[in-house]
Amino acid sequence: MGKKKDVDTRFSRFGTVSFTSITKVNDFIDYLEQGKVMGTRCLDCGLLFFPPRADCHRCRASNMEWFEVTGPGKLITYSKLEFAPMGFGDDVPYAIAVLDYGDYKVFGRIAKDVPEEEISVGMDMRTVVNRLPDGQLNYVFQKA
Repeated sequence: MGKKKDVDTRFSRFGTVSFTSITKVNDFIDYLEQGKVMGTRCLDCGLLFFPPRADCHRCRASNMEWFEVTGPGKLITYSKLEFAPMGFGDDVPYAIAVLDYGDYKVFGRIAKDVPEEEISVGMDMRTVVNRLPDGQLNYVFQKA
């Protein structure tokens, strides 16, 4: 019998409900553990990806490097959810949003401690690591 392969399941630590445990970008979880939200950049054509990708759809290269999502992004849209898909029912209400960082956009949730009356399209927000009560990791948007 051959040696059993180790399975890299780091990605199972991402999100409220993790539907994917194995991906080519499992290092994303290690960076979250370090307090960093990271995307990837294609070294061949320069295209930026968030969420991170291991392969570039533009030039078909797999020559990527990591970059940190830092500084403010502009809130370009958001929506408050009163109903949630299966597995997320305990989280409602919450707001999903998109931040524009110029060369890339980040989709995620607005932190629960940001009052709804203070949220407005065009405001500066930042993407930060969030540790959930059960030890899972994700990222949220906070006021910049």
